[in-house]
Amino acid sequence: MTTKILALTDALGNLVRFQLMPGHRFDTVGVAPLIEGVEFDALLADKAFDSNDIIAELNERGAKIVISQHPRRAIPIPLDAEMYKWRHLIENFFCKLKEFKRIAMRACKTDRSFEAMIYLAAAVINSR
Repeated sequence: MTTKILALTDALGNLVRFQLMPGHRFDTVGVAPLIEGVEFDALLADKAFDSNDIIAELNERGAKIVISQHPRRAIPIPLDAEMYKWRHLIENFFCKLKEFKRIAMRACKTDRSFEAMIYLAAAVINSR
């Protein structure tokens, strides 16, 4: 019941790829495989993704960093507030995804069938 869905969406809020993670793992652990091989100009994320490793990876790629930061960060990174407003598209995707009862209730017994339901739900969402 605590499975996390770590998702990467495009600029319109459509699912690009996702990864399932155990509920007790940090979100930052799944970011590297999620963004591997994907070209993008900016990464919009919340405080859970404020990690020096992720920021270093984004700097290497030349991608813009639009991540809300923890207040304990020693050297704050400038945040583009206008671009950060578009993060609601990612939240909207998760809201639409959770309209599907089998996903919201984690009704599937295996990760493979749960992933299949997410792909199916994403296809339905994109077709709307």
